[in-house]
Amino acid sequence: MKDFLCDNFQNSVEEVLIRHKSILDILTKLQESSAKINRAVIKSVTSCGCIKINASNHEVPDDINYEDIKEYLNNHLQGELCEVCREKIIEEMGKNLFYITALANNLDINLYEVILEEHKKIEALGKFSLY
Repeated sequence: MKDFLCDNFQNSVEEVLIRHKSILDILTKLQESSAKINRAVIKSVTSCGCIKINASNHEVPDDINYEDIKEYLNNHLQGELCEVCREKIIEEMGKNLFYITALANNLDINLYEVILEEHKKIEALGKFSLY
């Protein structure tokens, strides 16, 4: 059974997408929306300062089990997003999801099937999916 929320969202995108119907428009808007997500995260660091990035090499011992590597890795973030930055990033992620969905619609691909297939890969490969 297909997921109602995904199908409903996909149908809504199909109904409201008028101006950027061309595959070329969708691809460029998708790329633009990705850049805006990056910009919003960076502004959270550089303008607001609610989060900080402290990046360095991951120090992973040579003799460690593969399952234990995760304990030595981190996301390089310190702090938490303030409400303003969180809302902006959510807004930009929503636009990105809109254009991903528009691309799926244009290519006659069901978004739920994409999610389901990716979930199956993750479940089958688990930690070995190497994402």
